[in-house]
Amino acid sequence: MLNDFTGAECVFIACGNTDLRRGIDRLVSIVQSQFQLDPFTNTLFLFYGRRRDRIKALYWEKNSFALLYKRMESGAFQWPRSEDEARKLDKTRPNRVEALLPEHALESFRT
Repeated sequence: MLNDFTGAECVFIACGNTDLRRGIDRLVSIVQSQFQLDPFTNTLFLFYGRRRDRIKALYWEKNSFALLYKRMESGAFQWPRSEDEARKLDKTRPNRVEALLPEHALESFRT
């Protein structure tokens, strides 16, 4: 279901900045070529921009990709800086995703 990522088996964050003008095809290419991961799995991939106040989420929903975009009015996302890395977040510790984001930042992704 669109905007419900609680069923995602894995969550990966793309460390470093990503050009958020990129669409689905280019983000899929980054996941495949740079991170050597399969984007066609039940996995949520998170990317953030240079200003750290915007985030894109890429998610495969059985037969199509969902691409979500969120911009914060104030504050910034906390994000690892290494440019060529994707980190897997531990699903058994759901607060790991929230720790990267300001309070309630994922709320619109869940509702």
